[in-house]
Amino acid sequence: MHNPMHNPIYKYVTEAVFKNQARRILILLISLGLWGGGAYAADYRDGDIHKNDFKWLQFNLMQSYNNKLPYGNERDTYFEMEFGGRNGIFQLYGYLDVFDIFDSNGDDLHDGDNFFFKFAPRISLDALFHTDLSFGPVKEVYISNLLNVGDRALFDQFVGLGVDVEVPWFGLVGTNLMARYSRENFGAADESKWSGYIWTSNWFKPFYFFENKSFIAYQGYLDYKFKYDKLADSDNTRTKDSVEWYHGFYWHSDQWSLGYGLKYYKDMANFKDGAKYGSRKQKTTGFGNYFAVIYKF
Repeated sequence: MHNPMHNPIYKYVTEAVFKNQARRILILLISLGLWGGGAYAADYRDGDIHKNDFKWLQFNLMQSYNNKLPYGNERDTYFEMEFGGRNGIFQLYGYLDVFDIFDSNGDDLHDGDNFFFKFAPRISLDALFHTDLSFGPVKEVYISNLLNVGDRALFDQFVGLGVDVEVPWFGLVGTNLMARYSRENFGAADESKWSGYIWTSNWFKPFYFFENKSFIAYQGYLDYKFKYDKLADSDNTRTKDSVEWYHGFYWHSDQWSLGYGLKYYKDMANFKDGAKYGSRKQKTTGFGNYFAVIYKF
């Protein structure tokens, strides 16, 4: 297969920023925080690029119910190792999901896919150049990367631009606009090609505090994939765009966390809702539920 580094990355990402939907999304990405003010900008002109370093790791036991994954995968009990942090110019987030962790016959992923891995490193341009690129609500600027990897013929790579934006009430919100290279996609027509874009946004907002210093947070993300033209044009059961929008309400202490998440899907993974596979139809649009028990390291 083609090595994506041999492709004209700079030209493709530039087109993503200044054309059609991608241009409008970049404008939205910046304008989300026009009324914000007062958040600390990432100023690295003093040369100390490690002053904001941190790291975290947690194990999550997750139960999904009435999910909207393709091919009827609505219920699964899975283990998730989730991690993140900052070190110098690098900011990192990722997780590894191991499906059907209890080897249950009642699990929809029993004897199916085993894992999913997401890896999302960002490189701070502020830290890289020992400067302060903040302006208005934009507090830090990044080169963003994302890998989505499954255990059976799925490997999507994304590259683009990201910013931390101050948004009223939410505080800092991370947003990214990236172009997609499909390395592997279950043999679909867009394999080994640049096709599509993704806009991602994520937030973590504590809003209720207890006397013992534990708190409740509203946390979540919004992923919008669009212009998957090569995929949709070659298969009428696939779509050009899809949405995943997660609304989580979690109680946090220093060691533990308990949470519930309501997730909205639109044509999950670009599988068209209602499209037939065999004698059944895809259910990839609607709401799913998640329950989590979390141990923090």
